[in-house]
Amino acid sequence: MRKLFFTLLTFSFVCLSSCSDGDIIDVELDFEGNYSACQGVKGLVLYKTKSDPSESLSVIITSLTIDDLLAVGDDNTFTTAKTGTLNYRTYSNTKITGTDLFCKDIPSSDINIINDYDSSCEAVINTTLTEDDNDGVPAALEDVNGDDNLENDDTDGDGLPNYIDEDDDGDNVPTKDEDLNKDGDFTNDDTDGDGVPNYLDKDDDGDGIDTRDEETNTQDQNPINDVTNNDIGADYLNKDVANTDTPPATVYRKHTISQTYIVILNLKGIDIEILSQDELDFGELSNSKTKGTRTVTPAFN
Repeated sequence: MRKLFFTLLTFSFVCLSSCSDGDIIDVELDFEGNYSACQGVKGLVLYKTKSDPSESLSVIITSLTIDDLLAVGDDNTFTTAKTGTLNYRTYSNTKITGTDLFCKDIPSSDINIINDYDSSCEAVINTTLTEDDNDGVPAALEDVNGDDNLENDDTDGDGLPNYIDEDDDGDNVPTKDEDLNKDGDFTNDDTDGDGVPNYLDKDDDGDGIDTRDEETNTQDQNPINDVTNNDIGADYLNKDVANTDTPPATVYRKHTISQTYIVILNLKGIDIEILSQDELDFGELSNSKTKGTRTVTPAFN
């Protein structure tokens, strides 16, 4: 939790009449590190709220949308600096929500603002897209070359680096299903004992027939459901079953790649009399659009 420190000058009419020397009150505001976003009437609103006491911080940017924040380039990043308006408000309501305050054309009439401070500011936004195959293999193991560069590790040569490839060896058995003993260690599953773990071995049982070609029932890019001997299991793990009269595979299965957008906001040039700083780390965006997937069928080789 980020702690935002403010120095608040009391300015109510009562205080002005009884506190002529301008009392200073130290107020500590505790806001969560994440912020939310919605498209408001006047533009994109980036905000965070808290209750007890009820307070909000918000930034309005007129020339930006949520989709703009996620429009990363070829390097999976996006950076921009926009002029915005920062508001700090306090409320008499015991509980407030960002939806009521910022995401409706007409805010709830029940909202009662006590203090309202605003300032123009520069909103610096940095977005980074991260992708993963969620196959259960740690990133350290996906770096097959051992050069700390995940982009050039493509075991099956399908154009997808291993870290976003659901099927690292291109045998049409998902990597997550190649941990046969379910111990979370993919390196100790080596059916044919050739020193290559199954998740990187195109011929798991060492019978001379590629795993992806051991489909005897249906050509559905799923060798797991092709079983000749129920006592042993799938044919691709049975060295005594080598199907040479079935057509070879001609296509890879579809791959689903998970995507996470990390959107960091920093505010500069703040000029509010009660705020003891002119720059503010606003945190990371929390929004349903920051999580997603993309689907791709690699070119077969």
